[in-house]
Amino acid sequence: MSVDRRLMGGLLMIGGLVVALGLVQGSGSAVWESRAILLGIFVILTVSLNLISGFTGLFSLGHIGFMALGVYISAVLTLSLEKKAAFLPNLPGWLAGIHLDQMVGPLPLGWVAATILAGLLVSLVALAVGSVIMRLSGNFVAVATLGFLVIVRVILINADGLTRGSKTFSGVTPFTDLWWTWGWAVVAIYVVWRIKRSPWGRQMLAQRADKWAAQSVGIPILRPRLLAFVISAFFGAVAGSLYAHFIPAFSPSVFYFDITFEVITMLVVGGLGSVTGSVLGAAVIYALSEALREVEDKSQLYGMSGIVLGVFFLAIIIFRPDGIMGQRELSLDGLRARFRRGASIGTDGTS
Repeated sequence: MSVDRRLMGGLLMIGGLVVALGLVQGSGSAVWESRAILLGIFVILTVSLNLISGFTGLFSLGHIGFMALGVYISAVLTLSLEKKAAFLPNLPGWLAGIHLDQMVGPLPLGWVAATILAGLLVSLVALAVGSVIMRLSGNFVAVATLGFLVIVRVILINADGLTRGSKTFSGVTPFTDLWWTWGWAVVAIYVVWRIKRSPWGRQMLAQRADKWAAQSVGIPILRPRLLAFVISAFFGAVAGSLYAHFIPAFSPSVFYFDITFEVITMLVVGGLGSVTGSVLGAAVIYALSEALREVEDKSQLYGMSGIVLGVFFLAIIIFRPDGIMGQRELSLDGLRARFRRGASIGTDGTS
């Protein structure tokens, strides 16, 4: 497919997204708008997790730890001086004087700077942690990243002066809206999609297929893994910043096993190694979760949604282990070819 056709396809998809978001915002329904924002956050989390777990084949259970760090870094950086003095009186002096909540016209550029800064700081953490973990393979990576998630949670709970500990963190300005969320989602999708088609992405996918064969022909192992780990951490922190400035109150208990399981389910259902699959998996699981939650509330069968999602996850692993898309990507050419085949079959059937 030529560059012009790829560009046209991308513009059509972005145009369709803009129309959909406009319809959601124009509906005037706060419920649907909040659902669309949360879906965008889950898309960022799933796409970025796919970069490390789908492309390199290293199963990470610590991705939500990067989200949690992004939540608290962004929240502390944007909290107003008055609220810092009230809620976080023991902050270090240099940090107590920072408040990136400035508006430049209608744009919250202070929050944007805090989001990028949170992403960069979390990327440095990922670089330090990944320099050790990315040397491991198989189940050892899953165990090590799970240990990282536990360590992050323990730190957040015990760092009372920075995070309020296990208490609810509140008072964060709600900057997050539909357009900022899905703008970041488009950036994450594009970056991961471009990496997949780059030499770095081919190195990641080669070692996923066969690490030893890839190494035998001179393909590096550590550098592509580390790149995937750091970039996925950056977007995990961005998702955290969006979450922190959308949900009015949160605590460290939110960023643990429940949301980890949900994002992994989205990734596996969509397809490990497929950017399109990550988006579809996030949409399917989030829609199913919301529908089950409504049924659960009406029937008062609390806990049913978790059981149904667990059974659905097991069914996908057993009957369709590659997920909805496998490693394939959705393209306009592919859709056009399928439409033509369907039309020709219909014509043959009626002739």
